[in-house]
Amino acid sequence: MNQNRPSHELAIVRRYEAAGFRAWPAAAVHYDGTWLVRLTAGHPAKRLNSVNPLDPADIRSIPDRIARASRRFEAYGRPLTFRMSPLSGPAIAAHLDRERWSVFSESMVMRLSLDDGVVEHAMDQIPLKDIGRFVSASMAVHGLDPSLRPGLSEIIGAIQPEAGLFVLEQDEQPVTAGICVHDNDLAGLFEIATTEAERGKGFGHRLILSALKWARLRGARQAWLQVEADNVGAIRLYSKMGFKEVYRYHYRRPPEA
Repeated sequence: MNQNRPSHELAIVRRYEAAGFRAWPAAAVHYDGTWLVRLTAGHPAKRLNSVNPLDPADIRSIPDRIARASRRFEAYGRPLTFRMSPLSGPAIAAHLDRERWSVFSESMVMRLSLDDGVVEHAMDQIPLKDIGRFVSASMAVHGLDPSLRPGLSEIIGAIQPEAGLFVLEQDEQPVTAGICVHDNDLAGLFEIATTEAERGKGFGHRLILSALKWARLRGARQAWLQVEADNVGAIRLYSKMGFKEVYRYHYRRPPEA
């Protein structure tokens, strides 16, 4: 990933990164300079348990700051993980390369201009108000371990912008679920998933359009999402809907001792 980007491109990245942190909040947040340390005891997701460097120029005392972060992660029982976006800059990446940190889980951030034409034929759907009901549906669709229920409920309850919780059912069973976070002129899509047996039947497309219509009516003018770079099916769907790649990020961890 090319980390040497002009300032106007970094400003765009900075905006989406900030929106992502607001939309999917960690339980504990610490700053070491412009390194944002996010930790969440109740959920193991990497984006909730990672160091996020936010300024390519902030490269002082890298080894000491990594050591401090490591102690925080150890206290939470989480593996030390860096989330490397274009804001991380090349100097930190070079240091981690020298230390032989692994690189894994590349993701794409994609966006779509949200004009009336995009959602013109979308089905009107009222979001769920019951977080517990949504969590049950989302966990069933994703096939998540029941032990993650309290942590997921806490995360959703802590979302500060307005969050629409959407579920599509068939035969009274959830088949697709997702969250749309309306944040000023942005509509962020999170946790979009369809049960394996029902994929490719248009459920995800219908839910996304309904969620974006809901956000559009509230003033959102741009939709965005994060998707793992190897999720070919999801990327195909999003690209067909008109989403375009903005930037990528990946994760890094130190070598096993």
